[in-house]
Amino acid sequence: MTFSDPNFPLRRSVRSYVVRAGRMGPGQLKALNELGPSLLQPYQPEALDCPALFGRSAPVVLEIGFGMGDATATIAQTMPGTDFIGVEVHEPGVGALLKQIGERALTNIRVIQHDAVDVLEHMIAPQSLAGVHVFFPDPWHKLKHNKRRLIQAPLVELLVSRLQAGGYLHCATDWEPYAVQMLEVLSAEKGLHNTADGYAPKPDYRPLTKFENRGLKLGHGVWDLVFRAGAA
Repeated sequence: MTFSDPNFPLRRSVRSYVVRAGRMGPGQLKALNELGPSLLQPYQPEALDCPALFGRSAPVVLEIGFGMGDATATIAQTMPGTDFIGVEVHEPGVGALLKQIGERALTNIRVIQHDAVDVLEHMIAPQSLAGVHVFFPDPWHKLKHNKRRLIQAPLVELLVSRLQAGGYLHCATDWEPYAVQMLEVLSAEKGLHNTADGYAPKPDYRPLTKFENRGLKLGHGVWDLVFRAGAA
């Protein structure tokens, strides 16, 4: 089954990321070679069959841009009843997450190394996700680069179409101007309602990263936003 929804023509000349060359450590390379064939899902323009992919029927959460995968692996380990699909374009991060999956013997994560918008448009069925995580996306600090930010109205509309009723969208950033934009964009989406009065307390399931912990000790802020699909 394929579905390219004409309501979401998100072909972009401007992308929210730049693919950077990165060095792969021996552990990452080993994990990529040994675990990649079973855990890496190739991009293909047809809907994922998640029960077949994971061998069970369970809630599915999509993470966009998991970086080096520390938080992804920790969340999956503490939520064994939920299945996770991580989407990331940077190969060192993919290798690092696969390494953690192997070390922790996790069975509830699959990885797609591809552009997240393509994945959402062509591989994720409408109303199929229990949740979406977008943690610390590139803030694109310079004003002239703000157009590259991931959280924009068209993408949020697409995300909402993939969420089940009651499904959640959880974003986090340590850049306050981006937090303000996120709050404005998410609040303006009619298909979402805020679970908090403004920014949300950090949910217990999201672990502190070492960079976040370092920033908090220096007095830097972190802003979480948790919205749900459907009427409040």
